[in-house]
Amino acid sequence: MNTTPNSNRINISIYGKRNVGKSSLLNAIAGQDVSVVSSIKGTTTDPVKKAMELFPLGPVLFIDTAGIDDKGELGDKRVDKSMKILHQTDFAVYVMQADDLDEIAYRKMKRNFKRFNISHMPVINKIDTVPKHKLAEIKNLFPDATFVSSLNGNKVLEFKDELINRVNKFDQQEATMIGDIVPYNGKVVMVVPIDSEAPKGRIILPQVQLIRDCLDHGIKSYVTRDVELEEALGDLTDVDLVVTDSQAFDEVSKIVPQNIKLSSFSILLSRTKGDLNEFIKGVYALDELKEGARILISERCTHNSTCEDIGRFKIPKGIKNYTNKTFNYDVRSGNDFPQDISSYDLVIHCASCMLNRKSMQTRIQLCRENNVPITNYGILLAYLNGILQRAIEIF
Repeated sequence: MNTTPNSNRINISIYGKRNVGKSSLLNAIAGQDVSVVSSIKGTTTDPVKKAMELFPLGPVLFIDTAGIDDKGELGDKRVDKSMKILHQTDFAVYVMQADDLDEIAYRKMKRNFKRFNISHMPVINKIDTVPKHKLAEIKNLFPDATFVSSLNGNKVLEFKDELINRVNKFDQQEATMIGDIVPYNGKVVMVVPIDSEAPKGRIILPQVQLIRDCLDHGIKSYVTRDVELEEALGDLTDVDLVVTDSQAFDEVSKIVPQNIKLSSFSILLSRTKGDLNEFIKGVYALDELKEGARILISERCTHNSTCEDIGRFKIPKGIKNYTNKTFNYDVRSGNDFPQDISSYDLVIHCASCMLNRKSMQTRIQLCRENNVPITNYGILLAYLNGILQRAIEIF
């Protein structure tokens, strides 16, 4: 993996009405034509994403959205897509044009930013289109705004500097998967089963992220398949933690001695990006579900289904064996997380390695608002195998 995945970047979304210069501003920031620019309103239809390094802030993902004032049947769908981007937004830039301010539209978006706990900065664009006395009036109306002209390179540089300052101010905690629970110079054994779903020539993102986290915190990491695990443990002494793929929990727990702590990649991610306590509370709702209850299985990755698919086959089969009940499952993948989840009795989420923390937190919040319990793959599989307490002991 040569680049920072988008799930680990600060997501900066650009909002505003049509034709206020959102796309021009993104192109100016990136120094290239990322978004199509036109004088015709509604040129941007789907969100446009651009990953880049914003020095000294680091890796960020800019998202250019369609105008929030789009009209008609297609326009409504474009606005809906733009609103969904709020779920993953860490920081927002709201663009208005100097010669056509709309305070009502801005106040409406501020309410959305507040609802999703998103810090934002207002930007007045196209300042070259109004006289100086008009700019002075606008500055009185919007004292915290940044003024820019996407056609003026110097103003764009000033905007980038201010953006970096403001993003640095919002609470961006540096999350760690393992650095706060395993000591410096500790030993971690990672168990990576190889089955038909393991991508050829590479290992999956949670495993890559944990290796990097170990390197960042001076922790020694050892990687082995489940079939060589027993021999690997015999080669090592003073192992602090064994981390396994959740699907191999049952087999691995029988091999790892009780004096060595055990957890899974999914559980580690559940507290890094989600809410470990919420997921643990959610898994106990499984015992209360009635025959025919609706369960949403949510996966961020999009892939073709196989007989070893964890969400579509292994989890439903494990739940059937555990409860001896038949439930109705709805599997959603990609960004297709329902806005209305009130009809579900339980949500089971993947490890969320491809989601940024904000997206996962928003999904948890939607579940709380609708009183729908939520858990994740690792917590659920540990529970079904009767080893949940062991799997969370390290925390």
